[in-house]
Amino acid sequence: MSRYDVVIIGGAVMGSAAAYWLTRLADTPLKVLVVERDRSYAKSSTALSVASIRQQFTNPVNVEISRFGIDFIRNFQENIGLACEVHPLGLRENGYLFLAGNEDAAAVMREVQGMQLRHGAGTLLLDRSALQERFPWLALEDVSLGSFGPRDEGWFDNIGLLQGFKTAARASGVEYIEDTVTGLTQSASRVTEVQLGSGQSVSAGAVVNAAGTRAAEIARMLGQDLPVEPRKRTVFMVEAPNARHPDAPLLVDHTGFYMRPEHDCWICATVAEDDAAVDADDFEPDHSAFEDVIWPRIYNRVPGFDQARVRSMWVGHYAYNTLDQNAIIGRHPAIDNFYLMNGFSGHGLQQAPAVGRGMAELILTGAYQTLDLGDFGLERVAEGRPFLERAII
Repeated sequence: MSRYDVVIIGGAVMGSAAAYWLTRLADTPLKVLVVERDRSYAKSSTALSVASIRQQFTNPVNVEISRFGIDFIRNFQENIGLACEVHPLGLRENGYLFLAGNEDAAAVMREVQGMQLRHGAGTLLLDRSALQERFPWLALEDVSLGSFGPRDEGWFDNIGLLQGFKTAARASGVEYIEDTVTGLTQSASRVTEVQLGSGQSVSAGAVVNAAGTRAAEIARMLGQDLPVEPRKRTVFMVEAPNARHPDAPLLVDHTGFYMRPEHDCWICATVAEDDAAVDADDFEPDHSAFEDVIWPRIYNRVPGFDQARVRSMWVGHYAYNTLDQNAIIGRHPAIDNFYLMNGFSGHGLQQAPAVGRGMAELILTGAYQTLDLGDFGLERVAEGRPFLERAII
């Protein structure tokens, strides 16, 4: 039986970020195995993400995670290492714009702006007249306040980030295999073996659950529960010839949609009213969602959408934490060598640089060194103690 210092279950952006940082931070070389069920990543949350990053969170540690992430993304080639021949991630800092439709929502924006600024964000609060001056193509009659990030927010190359982590990890000796994990063997308070669909078994000093929407399946192999489930998001690529604003921010509208420019089109999405868990293999789009739900809302906000037409659509999955829509990160409290990086609820891609480093620090030293991620621990789930993030898209 092969033995590894660390076995990582899931080789998309989270698993590969952890593998990358393990090779960078370990004092001596580690034997690391990444088990990925689909080497094409075609249906991974990483590949199907709209690939955005923002500083406008309501929780200080989420702001700190994104501060780390934006620096890593902006200096990607330098961080990964020029010898790996990776390309810049094409960061477009168009910003995020959140719109509030009532005073309660506006009060939250005012409440958290100071915290965001203290942690290094550049958040601006804009009243209706300031919004109209900056974004004259918006209809704002029902808007009470806007929160805009003019820097350090935007979108980037999601696959480039994943492949950079993976390329650097493999260059440092990390082994990737295409296989499925079919079982975990536990002895006392440790995982001793990882069984694979190929029939092979491996042993590990540490096992990391980075299985995305299948994280709960992995935890159940050890008799443990995780409140993480797949939630489906249909994303539309839309042509709107009368509304071409390539410098527009990612707009998060209080009526229930988000949109951002993509070349000569717009990416648009919403959350279905009956949002519920789906099968991890269910990638059937909700074809009617744009015409029935999204388009009327966008047209009320952007009159130039009068001639909108759907060019394409796809489905991505959130690994959705049903407790509080925040990540579950850290060592399992009942299993000494079982580590979790799960339930990111739609903002995992932007958090991968910081969380991957934190996971490596925890495995190697027993504690977080760069950012304290302790509030994300699984203990809060057992205690029924949500660690809420109010700015969930």
